[in-house]
Amino acid sequence: MLEIFRDSPVGTVLRLLTKNRTAPYPEQLPTFELLSHMRAKEEQIPTPDSISTNGTADATVVVDWYSADDQDNPHNWSTLKKTWVSFLLLIYSFSAYIGSSIYTSSIPSVVQKFGVSEIAASLGLSLYVLAYSIGPLIWTPLSEIPAVGRNPQYIITYMLFVVLCVPTALVDNFAGLLVLRFLLGLMCSPCLATAGASYADFFGARVLPYVIALWGGGATLGPALGPLVGGFAVQEENWRWPAWELLWLAGPTCIAMFLSLPETSTDAILHHRAKRLRRATGREMFKSRSEIRQAQMRPGQIAFDALIKPWEINALDPALLFTTVYIAITYGIYYSFFESFPIVFQGVYGFDLGELGLAFLAVLAGLLTAMVAYMAYFYFVADPRFAKMEPGSITPEMRLVPGLFASFCIPVGLFLFAWTARPSIHWLVSLLGVAISMFGIFIITQCIFIYLPFTYAQYTGSLFAANGFARGAFASGAILFARPMFDTLGVDGGVSLLAGLTVLCVVGIYLIYFYGATLRKKSRFAVSW
Repeated sequence: MLEIFRDSPVGTVLRLLTKNRTAPYPEQLPTFELLSHMRAKEEQIPTPDSISTNGTADATVVVDWYSADDQDNPHNWSTLKKTWVSFLLLIYSFSAYIGSSIYTSSIPSVVQKFGVSEIAASLGLSLYVLAYSIGPLIWTPLSEIPAVGRNPQYIITYMLFVVLCVPTALVDNFAGLLVLRFLLGLMCSPCLATAGASYADFFGARVLPYVIALWGGGATLGPALGPLVGGFAVQEENWRWPAWELLWLAGPTCIAMFLSLPETSTDAILHHRAKRLRRATGREMFKSRSEIRQAQMRPGQIAFDALIKPWEINALDPALLFTTVYIAITYGIYYSFFESFPIVFQGVYGFDLGELGLAFLAVLAGLLTAMVAYMAYFYFVADPRFAKMEPGSITPEMRLVPGLFASFCIPVGLFLFAWTARPSIHWLVSLLGVAISMFGIFIITQCIFIYLPFTYAQYTGSLFAANGFARGAFASGAILFARPMFDTLGVDGGVSLLAGLTVLCVVGIYLIYFYGATLRKKSRFAVSW
């Protein structure tokens, strides 16, 4: 576990301050012997002693792992190290997501203090969600640059997130509050775009679906617990306390990350190893594969692939476009609960602010049930089935099977919630509808998140960023249009309208399952899976 400290941001800082005397890498030790670490590769990469150094040679040594069990390779990390890094990324993501909805409990007080409408006060939630949907378009391309990697953007932006919690709790004007909420969403967004990629850096394909399901469950749980955590704080203290609570969660998490979060990107790790070898030997021949690859790419092409290509694929591939729209709708429905719950459970059933937060535990019930069902499907059905198949015969559409059943749960749960929210029917029935719809939303989301990387593998990171922007932008809008919609149509009519959209999506998910492979084969972006 000492490597965690060495590879963490604090280790980097100490090496800079002590000129590599503290927490050094092997290549930075005076006793380092190059030939004892280097090994020739099967692709006939020359070893250092076989390369001419007469000043005219243009040979290159490709820097790779020193051995099959090289401990710098994230896939070779110990179980304890993987578990700790997974926990840090989960708490980091959880704090980012709970930061969105923890504000909702403050909205009534914001309306009173600043004399604004409820829709205007809801901008504090909407702008946060919009910001964390924009952020991945910036941070994801940066994380794919080997010289940057994932850690700097995680740590620097999260430190700013922690600092911004303080003025958010102290701000005394409405415009300043909105600006700070937007900046908070922007600074927490790197984990929302690349945490899944970080998990893939050190977990294999067999384990990854379970890990992503756990991470996705924690991330989805964040917004549901926000009103519960913030509700009692506002009720007992004042509207500023949710911002302090966010600081109490994010501050220790940020310190733990600074002290013990290692870089996970293989490209970044080998890039920095190559730099250390060049400094240790004085030879420029040592290069990582990512350096060689990016040297052949134009900056304009890199930017195009990161920012434009995902939208181009969405426009030209109907199956992928549908998944983007479906995820956006389900995410918008999830965030519309923050507007419909006060109308139903305070207006119809007379809940106080703290009890309103408890109503969101229905989301937790649906979420936990969905996680168990989803992982049980992979463990007992999908994994044994895939193990008997040839790798090339496992299509991306096969990973959508749980969604074929779960897609029905979303409209069923929403219609149940919409038409039982009345004084003559116990509030538990409405909450049952919420739990059923969340069951479907979680499984559909997980199926699509597993589906995307196998469709256009070379654009996975940017596709996730584009997908994240679409769902965040739609959710941001849903927060603002939900209240007027419910005021005009009523909760029964408004939620039924949203449920009707998800009925159409049920048809869409079946069309993708049966015809998605055919559509993809006609795409000029597709590669074999």
